[in-house]
This record gives sequence, C-alpha cells and structure tokens, in this order.
Amino acid sequence: MARGKQPAKARKTVLTHTIADFEPAFWPDEQPVDNAVVMTMGALHEGHAALIRAARKQVGADGRVAVTVFVNPLQFGEGEDLDRYPRTLAADVRLAEENGADVVFAPLPEEVYPNGAPQVRITAGPMGERFEGASRPGHFDGVLTVVAKLLHITDPDFAFFGEKDAQQLAVIQRMVADLDFDVEVIGVPTLREEDGLALSSRNRYLSAEERAQALALSKALFAGRDVAAQGPKAVREAASAVLDTTEGVTLDYLALIDPEDFTEAADDFQGEAVLAVAAKVGSTRLIDNVRIIVR
Repeated sequence: MARGKQPAKARKTVLTHTIADFEPAFWPDEQPVDNAVVMTMGALHEGHAALIRAARKQVGADGRVAVTVFVNPLQFGEGEDLDRYPRTLAADVRLAEENGADVVFAPLPEEVYPNGAPQVRITAGPMGERFEGASRPGHFDGVLTVVAKLLHITDPDFAFFGEKDAQQLAVIQRMVADLDFDVEVIGVPTLREEDGLALSSRNRYLSAEERAQALALSKALFAGRDVAAQGPKAVREAASAVLDTTEGVTLDYLALIDPEDFTEAADDFQGEAVLAVAAKVGSTRLIDNVRIIVR
C-alpha cells in the first residue's frame, strides 16, 4: 500500500489543513516506505504522544507518521461538549513534532464533509449499540464514518488507537476486517497518572475536588482486576463496592465485557475480558477500562 513516501529527515513537522496540501507533504516522492496514522480530536497529551511514538517505532526512522487533529461533529450527540471541546492546535503540533510526526492534518469540517453532513454513513451495527453506544446513540456511526474517510485520505499501512477507548477500538477493528480495509489497526495501552487516573483530554474540565473523585473509576477497575481469578461475579462486586462508596460520581455503566463482540460476559465466562466503566464526575463524562483474565 505504501506510496509516495521518502525517508524521514530531521525537519519540522508540517501542518496541513487541506487534502490537497496533505498529500504532497505526506507522500513527497515515490520511495516505498511504511507509513502510519494516529487519529485524534486534538488537545493532545502524553497518551497521544505514546501513540505517535508507537507509530514511529513501527515504521522506523525512514517511515512516515501522520497525526490527524479533527473534532468530528458526527460523533457528538445533542447536549454533548462539541462547542467546548478543547482546541489547542499550536500545542498539538509541538507535541506531535517532539514525538516523531512528519505531518499534522488539521482540516475544518467543510474539508472533511464538503457537501455538509454526509447522507451515507457507516453503521457500527449491534457492537455500536451497547454500552457507549447505548449512552450516546449514533456515536460510533459518526466515529466509523470519519475514520473510514481519514483512512482513505491518509492511506496508511498502520493506524494506531488507544485502548482507553476500548469499544471504539473494537468497532474500528471490526470495520477494517468486515469491509476489507488494507490497513493494520494497532491498539496502544492506556497511560495513567501516578495515582491511576487514565489520561484524557477531558480531565482538564475537572476541578481539584472532582479530579480526586474521578480516581474512583480506576480504583474500581483495579479492585475488580485483583479478584479476576475468582470469576465474573467477584469482579463485578469488587468494582461496584468502590463506586458505591464514592460521592460525586454518577455511574453510567460498569460492565464486564467479552471483547469478541462487546456483549456482557456471562457469569461462567473465562478468558480475556474488558472491565469498563463510564461515569459523570461533576459535569464531565469519563470512561476507563482494564483488560483482565477471568478464571
């Protein structure tokens, strides 16, 4: 698949806003080397930096790495934080450059959707209707539609996504498999603060008090993980016990999930599972998960 690339050189990351400018920046000639893309909505943090570094490691010094920065309106529902979602492009470009990106593609909505909101979209199907999809109807259809478009635009050999958005990663991997996209999707483990809080662009919305309350999410997941050898019931009970005793956290869901199809794991389930949580802390909705082996 690799087309029009050149060995990476020591130079500044190129910022592009249009497809016409992106293509010659990412594929400056015809030397066939691997390339990778990291798709983001901006407000980049160390978790995104880890994705970029993983992409650079995968393609090597001579490969090409693109970072997309696009706040996708299709994946925000009514009353969600589209307008106040943090936009920090100058800082994003610096972080991308420091971690090995060759190009940042930061288009406006009219560049990605030149005819307005697309009439034809990719549906996530049943996998996109559970958990996050139940709480945010249509969210994953919006995610898959923009990911598909960006995969066509960037034409990567590898695409990197964070495991913190476990359901998003699962539906993207399923789309790529079901629709024969010629790309390898690679998940990168969640990065956390020293106290366990998962890195997220939305953490900046939290007050000091809310940040302390938000630690209940990771503590609940770790409590469930610690008793994974005792089976699904013990996992759910241990995680619930933490959340039930924490003030300021409004639970959306806590679920032990079969990663194959993102259904709730049965009480006799054994094997790898995703223990996932979503909750509001103050007015900020946060998600987190850990992968565990249930016995």
